Amino acid sequence: MDEAQDWLIRLQCPTEQDTQDFEAWLGAAEQNAEAYVEAEALWNGAALRHLAGDLHQQRRTSLRGRLRRHWKPLATAAVLLVGLFTFGNLPVRLQADHLTVVGERQRLQLDDGAKVLLNTNSAFASDQRDGRQVARLLQGEAYFEVPGGNQPPLEVQAGPLRAQVRDTNFAVRYLDGQAQVRVQRGDVDLQAASDQRIRLSAGDSISVGPDGFGQRQRADLHKELAWIDGRLVFENCPLSQVLAELRRYYPGWIINRNDHLEQVAVTGNYRLDQPLETLRALAHITSAQLHEYPAVVILN
Repeated sequence: MDEAQDWLIRLQCPTEQDTQDFEAWLGAAEQNAEAYVEAEALWNGAALRHLAGDLHQQRRTSLRGRLRRHWKPLATAAVLLVGLFTFGNLPVRLQADHLTVVGERQRLQLDDGAKVLLNTNSAFASDQRDGRQVARLLQGEAYFEVPGGNQPPLEVQAGPLRAQVRDTNFAVRYLDGQAQVRVQRGDVDLQAASDQRIRLSAGDSISVGPDGFGQRQRADLHKELAWIDGRLVFENCPLSQVLAELRRYYPGWIINRNDHLEQVAVTGNYRLDQPLETLRALAHITSAQLHEYPAVVILN
């Protein structure tokens, strides 16, 4: 249980090595998964919320005996709160006007008439600067519908990316320092942090990192923008990539303990708001066992 509580803190803002180490720890023994589920249930449990309300409303002297009985869960919650605000993405949250949790999408309309659809686990901000609308994708993914007209172009920022757009539909994904742009309609003028510039047209896709642009590619928009319609579409895609995408929508951990499944090709069309149902379907078609816990799903 002590190890599980430590993991709850470390996983607020994990490195790639943290993730690998956690998966190894989780799969090392059945008791580890059970302890992690217990620890997370304690963190999310109603008992602690009710106790916190009591602490706020009643005098400390009347609760001394009760505090002694609940000292361990209270101490755990206090440590987790420190971990959450110390190691979480608090700077991003402080900058954002709009946030989506894992599995949530949110529709917005900007002052200049542009419409924005935020995808799962995203942070977004917008403001007016020198008479033009500036939209900042701080984390996650967004789809923009920008009208035509005589107003100044919308400026979109996402890490190393700057875009000037009008009368176009396009999507931006910004994760792990890399931005990905996919254009559905119209043209998009892009600028990288290295001051490189490029114009994309409908059907184009490109990645942008600290070192500049990657190679321009033709996007399969039916698959890559299926999330706009609430779907996840895969065509002969390795299961490892499918699971990586599902992890963005599942509010917990998805662990694959069978390396032989990694390269199994998957073709399917799934609802993104039902990741657990998708995992059950994947387990069925790959003849894998699925072990379900409240916050952890293990393929074996």
